[in-house]
Amino acid sequence: MITNKVAVLGGGSFGTVLANIAASNGSDVYLWVRDSEQALRINSEGANSVYHPELQLSSNIHASEDLDEVIKGSSIILVATPSLIFENIIQRIAPKINKGAHIISCTKGIKLDPFRSMSDIISTNININDNQIGVLSGPNLAREIAENKVSGTVIASSSKDLINDVKEILSSETFKVYSSDDLQGVELAGALKNIYAIICGMADSMEVGENALGLILTRSMAEMSRFAVAKGANPITFLGLAGMGDLVATCTSNLSRNYQLGYHLGTGLNLESAKEKVGQVAEGIRTLEVIKNESSSLGIKMPLVDSLYNIIYESAETKTLIDDLVNNPNEVDVEFKHRGN
Repeated sequence: MITNKVAVLGGGSFGTVLANIAASNGSDVYLWVRDSEQALRINSEGANSVYHPELQLSSNIHASEDLDEVIKGSSIILVATPSLIFENIIQRIAPKINKGAHIISCTKGIKLDPFRSMSDIISTNININDNQIGVLSGPNLAREIAENKVSGTVIASSSKDLINDVKEILSSETFKVYSSDDLQGVELAGALKNIYAIICGMADSMEVGENALGLILTRSMAEMSRFAVAKGANPITFLGLAGMGDLVATCTSNLSRNYQLGYHLGTGLNLESAKEKVGQVAEGIRTLEVIKNESSSLGIKMPLVDSLYNIIYESAETKTLIDDLVNNPNEVDVEFKHRGN
């Protein structure tokens, strides 16, 4: 049974809605934000005016810029910071966490030099057992969760206790929590789909049509699972909520920051201007560089990744995205075939 204190690190869109679900379920939630002014506003106004001004937050949420205060006594720590600062935050909390505390990554990103997932960063910086680490991922557009629209997510871990504890604090009438023991697959699915959301946003702005978007989605799934299997993940994971569910939601919604970024790029804006238009962190750009580097190193074919990389970093025209897709020599549809006895 978990204690009543839950720490949520990151007062952005997703961290805020996670904190509110846990607090609404009765947990004493401490929400870490990066500055005292934001903490003061959240505590005094009962809302996060930067990300979700319309969402009335539970009185069980206590915002603070003091990591010591937030971490002390917490049995569940949900880390929902941008991937750029993820490792720094993990290093800062390493000496502060309770023995036996569960740490769950809610950040959909990957780091380079060397290639590391967010759970890898946790395990290499904090002296804890693998069964204390989890990953939360799925089709979780924060605005819809804030509006109490039905959503689902996946908690992946080798620990049944961790899975049960996360289900207890986050399950609600509109937020369904599923489980998986494929931590690597769930984590890679969440990070990789951001690349393809950029691609789909770009394609949509080019008015390629619904059939072409269906083609892009299925080839995206093939690339994602091909890469993840090379990294030891279970391909079946990609048929589920963390894979196909998240891919479809993120690649077809203008609520997705990565989709928005791709759409603006498709209209002719350069990367910096497109980022300014979006206004929030779009993890897909960081992930693109990492996956391009790693897939090239391992010899994994990812033509959509290659096309997007060439458009953003090699000044290729946006129309090459569709040209490369149609002209790619690979014509095998489903690559993971059933194996008989």
